[in-house]
Formats: sequence, structure tokens, C-alpha cells
Amino acid sequence: MTILSRLVAMKEAINERGETYGLIAIAFAIVISLEYLTPPEYVFGYLYTGTILLADSRLNRKAVLGITLAATGLTLLNLFVPGGEIIYPPTLANRLIAVLALMVTGWLSDRNHRNEEAIAYTQAQLRSQEQLAIMREDFVSTLTHDLKTPLLGAIETLKYFQNEQFGEITPMQAKVLQTMARSHRSTLQLVQTLLDVYRNDAEGLKLQISPVNLATVAEEIIATLAELARTRQVYISLHYGESDFRSFLWVNGDSLQLGRVFTNLLSNGINHTPRGGKVEVVLEGYSSDQVVKILDTGSGFTEEELPHLFERFYQGHSDRHVSGSGLGLYLTRQIIAAHGGTIWAENRSPRGAMFGFRLPACPPPGS
Repeated sequence: MTILSRLVAMKEAINERGETYGLIAIAFAIVISLEYLTPPEYVFGYLYTGTILLADSRLNRKAVLGITLAATGLTLLNLFVPGGEIIYPPTLANRLIAVLALMVTGWLSDRNHRNEEAIAYTQAQLRSQEQLAIMREDFVSTLTHDLKTPLLGAIETLKYFQNEQFGEITPMQAKVLQTMARSHRSTLQLVQTLLDVYRNDAEGLKLQISPVNLATVAEEIIATLAELARTRQVYISLHYGESDFRSFLWVNGDSLQLGRVFTNLLSNGINHTPRGGKVEVVLEGYSSDQVVKILDTGSGFTEEELPHLFERFYQGHSDRHVSGSGLGLYLTRQIIAAHGGTIWAENRSPRGAMFGFRLPACPPPGS
């Protein structure tokens, strides 16, 4: 705001306040004339409520208090000025009732003024928080987008080296390049997860719904993570409930997003299982819903951690030896909730953890 615009705003405020005081003075003059030119038994003090309400809408709290006190004082003063008349009890009672009404009007006006100030302050805070949230979302979106480009470039460059397009490499160099590529892919996945979390919070998760067989999704993700499991020396097994025969678990969902759920939960289980341990995927089909359980042989959780596992950025304080961003389980919960399902976690006895989710079942395609 320029100096000129500020001066104009100040002039308008002064003019408006001057007009208000002028109206109040005129109202006071009219009521005083009616009060003091008629016998005391005629009470016109109630008309001061108009000036109090006018002051409340245009002036500050001190002005409202002053006008209320002036109105009550003038109403009582009319008992003695101009004087010379006998004051009867009903007249005194009428005056006191008028004074009480003016005081209540002033108190209610002051309370209303404070409530309006509190509402205005709260609204200003909400607007400020909304602006900060928008700035944060824009910052995260821009940052993650800008980070993806160099990461993708670095991954492609590493592929060229691994394919020996820049010359032969030794076994030791190949191992180092493989480690670097895996690290870059993990970082890229973290950046994408961060971007998805903030986008889902801001816009909601958009799903491409179609019939999905959870058994097929589980098999595909297990095959994708086989190398990670082999590297960490963790064995992955897939079971189909008590019968252990391959079955179909149909749900209406987004196959890509449900694949991310399996990826997050399986990766979590692999990373938190000691070498030589195992991760089990158990698929259980029921008439009304389909249940998936991921069981690991890690260290489990403390009772204090369990209620917070699916919160954003929560990493916990247990001795599960791999720390993450705290976003994978939060994103998983977002996806399951968007599908109308539920997700939970439990400790296993004597050791390990179980993550499970439940989705509404649907009939097989074509049935």
C-alpha cells in the first residue's frame, strides 16, 4: 500500500468516525430534549439504546463504554434536574429499569464486539494457515519435481556404465555401480512418495477403478522385490489362507495403487527382517471382503508405537534396524482408505510384526 492510499484510507476513517459522532450527538440531543422537557414520570432513556448500538457498530469499546455511562447518568440525572417535582416510587422504578436496560445493552454490545474481534482474529489465523499450506504445497511440489530430473539423469548414466558403453568395467566397479544405482532408485522412490503424499493431501487420491485380483498383484510385486530379498538374505513366501491353494481375490480398485501398497508393506517387512529370516504374504478371501496380511520375523513394535505407525513422518523408536522417511505407511493408509478399506498392524508372538489390510470384495469379471 502506497503512502497516498494510506492517507486516503485514514481520511475516510476520520470522516466516518466524525459522521458517527455527529449522529450520536444528534441522537443524544433529541433524547435529552424529550427527557428534560417532560415530567420525570415520562422515561425516554430507553432511546439511548440506539446510540449505544450505533457506537458499537462504528466505534471502539472505550467509546461504547463512555456512551453507555453517559446515557445511564443522564437518565438518572433527570430525577433531580430541573427539579421541583415530587419523585414517586413508580417513577424511580421506571428510571432504574431504564438504566438497567442501558447497562445490559452496553454489556451485550461489548460482548458482541469482543466476539467479533475473536472471530476476525480466528479467520485471519485460518487465512494465514491456508496461505502457509499453499506455499508449503507449492514448495514441496516444485522441490520434488526439480529433484526427479537429476536423479533420472544419474540413473540413466549409471545404466550406460553398467552396460559398458563407456568401456569395460571390473567386477568391483560393477558392484559399486550396482550399489549406486540402487541408492539412486531408492532416493527417486522417496521423492515420488513425498510428492504423492502432499498431492493426495491437497487434491485427494484419484483412482482408476477396475476389477483387480489381489493374488496377481501380490505375485507381481513379490517377483519385483525378489532381488531386494535376495540381497538382504530374506525368504518370501505366499500363502492362500488355510487351503494354501491358489485362489482369486477380486476387489474393485486401482491396480497401480494397490501394487504400491504391496510394495510398501513388503519392502517394510524385508528391511526389518534380520538376515536368514522370512516374510510371509497371506491372502484370505471371504464373501464380503478380502484380507491381506504381511508377516515378518523382525523385532516388532512397542505398545506406544502401534497407534502412531500410520502417521505422517512417524519413524518410531524401536530397535527395528532400518529407518525410513515415515511416509511409506502413511501413503499406504491413504491408498487403502481411498479404496474404502481398513489397515492395521499387530505384534506377533514370540517375535515379529504383522501388517494387514481389508478391502470390500467384488464378483469376478463376467459373473
